[in-house]
Amino acid sequence: MKASQKDDIVKVHYTGKLDNGQVFDTSSNREPLEFKIGEGKLIPGFENGVIGMNLNDSKTVKIPFAEAYGEKKPELMIEVDRKQLPEELKPEVGMELVSKSQEGQEQIVKIAEVKDETVVVDANHPLAGENLTFEIELVEIK
Repeated sequence: MKASQKDDIVKVHYTGKLDNGQVFDTSSNREPLEFKIGEGKLIPGFENGVIGMNLNDSKTVKIPFAEAYGEKKPELMIEVDRKQLPEELKPEVGMELVSKSQEGQEQIVKIAEVKDETVVVDANHPLAGENLTFEIELVEIK
């Protein structure tokens, strides 16, 4: 039986967890994830974890944050004047907002701190700075 390798198109079922055991994503109850190994569309640690698996193999892959979404970047903690927010909005820590760049690109940011005149939003990826664990089952190799 041929093990999965770079440039194979594979399908996997997975469950992703944080260090504290909290599940942040899973493919259970939906179609398996299909991707081409080495194409770079997934985090490197996940793709590398699938290399060498045989059909119907299951394994647990621990991915340090450096091979996942990187570390939290302090420069992506941005203080915004509350006057820039919609008047009816009552900002709360943890609330997600959609920010638009000058080029029109949208990004989801999370309120990290609420002050009298400003709010601090976190534009880091929600999983930045997190070590991840994936339980992976290889269900197809094309």
